[in-house]
Amino acid sequence: MTDTPKPAELITAVDAAITRVRTRALDVSFNELFDMYQSKELIISPEYQRLFRWPATKQSQFIESLILELPIPPIYVIEVQDGIYELIDGLQRISSYFHFRGIHPSEPDGVQRYLTLQGCDVLPELNGTTYEHLPQAIQIKLKRHFIRVEVLRRETDSQLRYHMFKRLNTGGELLSPQEIRNCTIRLLDNTFNEFLKEMAKNQDYLKCMSQLTDEKREQMYLEEYALRFFALKNNREAYAKEIGEFLTDYMEAVSDPTRAATFDYSSEQTAFQDTFKLLNGALGDGAFSGFNEKGNPMGYFSALHFEAFTLGLQAHLAELTTADVKARTKFAEALRSIKQDAEFKKLTTGGGKNYSAALKQRVAFVAEKVSECLQ
Repeated sequence: MTDTPKPAELITAVDAAITRVRTRALDVSFNELFDMYQSKELIISPEYQRLFRWPATKQSQFIESLILELPIPPIYVIEVQDGIYELIDGLQRISSYFHFRGIHPSEPDGVQRYLTLQGCDVLPELNGTTYEHLPQAIQIKLKRHFIRVEVLRRETDSQLRYHMFKRLNTGGELLSPQEIRNCTIRLLDNTFNEFLKEMAKNQDYLKCMSQLTDEKREQMYLEEYALRFFALKNNREAYAKEIGEFLTDYMEAVSDPTRAATFDYSSEQTAFQDTFKLLNGALGDGAFSGFNEKGNPMGYFSALHFEAFTLGLQAHLAELTTADVKARTKFAEALRSIKQDAEFKKLTTGGGKNYSAALKQRVAFVAEKVSECLQ
């Protein structure tokens, strides 16, 4: 049991952490923010920019709030150079204003696309209007509306910057866990994150993941499952039940220079490519789907199948990659047989399967069947 720190020790620890944080608050007009964005003094990174998802109605109601001079929450930025800031929280609000002024994050530079207001319920007279059609007095009101900008100075410790960003964005209703990791992890080191993106482009992997929905792909689930593969392959003993926290911790461990978890990019890439080449050759787009009684994929993606098959053949990966055509045929037959096995179906269907003991069982089941087919 860990000893409770003494009050003096706790106060010292808090004071030491506070000294690693450098912040300041600015009151900035929306027109200043607009000018700063155009002159590249305010940066919205591509990874973050793609997450602008407020529907037109919600954007319009935000503009309506500004016109009505209603209070709005602050935004948060990081100082990356003297006078150059990068947005870390407030994307939906800032992008809504920019969109109303003719700049949409998804459009190339120089392409104007003005938001037409809709769904304004306090001032329905605003519906159907654009910025250009507003009276000059209201345009000026919008331009001069101030917002509090909390600045995290560049002298702030990089780990604290990372954790601040993560906490500000965790729980966003429109962001998937992997989208949050994609945005935040670069404050530590972006090498592993970019590696996952490259792995997610692998053609064998994409074929095996064919059953994943378009919505999940948009939310970076291809990258998340690549992360899941490496995390469970290399650090399965640390997995208990909460997969999201486990994946975030593994990504931090590999990306944080102060933790320096061992990750051999060359060998890990080879293992990834070999794994999905084998599974694509054996099962194709049905690799992670349940099979019906006729032996055909049932058209849905199963995370439990993903874990069982990708991890279950790791012990035999070297042997399988050098196997002849006859052995590969037996391997494919074995995998199809597994999918129709009643015991395997019990291990991969129903609730209560997302914990370490159940994971160990389904991985072991596949590993044993693969071993038998190679004998």
